Amino acid sequence: MDLYIYYQVKDGDAPSLLAAVVAMQAALGAQHGVACQLKRRPQATDGKQTWMEVYAATPDGFATTLERAVEQAGLPALIAGPRHTEVFTDLVTCA
Repeated sequence: MDLYIYYQVKDGDAPSLLAAVVAMQAALGAQHGVACQLKRRPQATDGKQTWMEVYAATPDGFATTLERAVEQAGLPALIAGPRHTEVFTDLVTCA
């Protein structure tokens, strides 16, 4: 199961959020063996950027682990609005 989480961040909060997410993802990757990515849309709208965290091949219960990590990293104070989570499963894997 892969998790895709998107949210908005104000331009001024982006540097602090970047540091927090990178540290959080590094810890989650090391502790749980998941491949993590952080992406953003190329353009900002009304002073806000849209970011996406990606977690591939997550183990059972990882969503709860991620929620705890988000709180511990202080991300809610740095994002503008809610985090939206989408869950996808593999149909076919290409080499």
